[in-house]
Amino acid sequence: MKAQLLVPAPGTAGSSSWTIARSVFARVWNLKSIAIVFYFCLLLMLGRFITGLYYEALDEWAFNLTRGVRQTLISGLLLLLAIALTEAFAAAKALPPRRALALGALTSAVAAALSVPARLVVAGFPIVERLTEYPGFFVSTFTLWTALGSLGYWFFSSMRADQEARCRLADAECRQQALQAQMCEAQLTALQAQIEPHFLFNTLANVKRLYETAPDQGREMLSSLINYLRAALPAMRESGSTLGRELELARSFLTILKMRMRERLDFSIDHDPALANARVPPMVLPTLVENAIKHGLSPLPEGGRIDIHARLEGDDLLVEVRDNGAGFSGSTGAGVGLANTRSRLSALYGARARMTLTAGAPRGVTASI
Repeated sequence: MKAQLLVPAPGTAGSSSWTIARSVFARVWNLKSIAIVFYFCLLLMLGRFITGLYYEALDEWAFNLTRGVRQTLISGLLLLLAIALTEAFAAAKALPPRRALALGALTSAVAAALSVPARLVVAGFPIVERLTEYPGFFVSTFTLWTALGSLGYWFFSSMRADQEARCRLADAECRQQALQAQMCEAQLTALQAQIEPHFLFNTLANVKRLYETAPDQGREMLSSLINYLRAALPAMRESGSTLGRELELARSFLTILKMRMRERLDFSIDHDPALANARVPPMVLPTLVENAIKHGLSPLPEGGRIDIHARLEGDDLLVEVRDNGAGFSGSTGAGVGLANTRSRLSALYGARARMTLTAGAPRGVTASI
């Protein structure tokens, strides 16, 4: 659909009646419309004078044809001007369709009536004597051009109504898209607001447990956590992030957890440095890492390992978080963090993004985005 229309919708803010009238008038009275009227008059006269080719000289026939086109063109152009003025007035005043059509028929009749004396003047005939002597000429000319003018006005009026409907439809679609964007943004904000306390509360619970068992390590971990949150919290409220930033946040988070779990946690992060600026949703990787720790490694006395890989597969960015922990359980993929991560991916990318959980060998889980 075209973004710009010649006819503004009635009541559009900032558009004056004069602007609307001028735009509509130019749509009717232009070189294209004048050319159409000319060719119509030419065809009309050809139909009338074609038989003259059999018994008239060619120069005489051409003269009669030219004069006939000139005379009919006077009526045609007067009607076109009347239609243009009426259309402009109807659009500027936002007349109802029936009143506009009635006004168009009336102005067509007036223009058709005025065209008869105009044609007589151009041809050099006395108006009163000619009309008195040939009243049928007036009646036939008036009737023909009134009908043609009314039909022409109905055509232009229908075009205007169609363009106004298209304009209203385009405005409605724009408003609908704006509402959908606002709803999507509100949905993402709500989902992200659910992830943040979920992520923070679990992390603070780890700090609390460490304070109970090793206060010095607890203070050190709390200091590291404060530094981590100072960098992470601004990113939580952003609608986008980069792979490099998310990997560094995941590394900081794992480093904090390793302070508590010590030898029970090992991790590695592998990615192509060229992908550091790839756009990804914020706080997705820490959520996957937290889920792997909680459901995979924490239940095991010996702990385990987490490996993060990021690479390109064709035109798609693939990010994997693998653990060799306890594997699937009844709650592995049903947590708030993973559910909201899926919803965020769906809201941001639709079918172009997905998150899957697959069982590792011999145990563990791989979360892939």
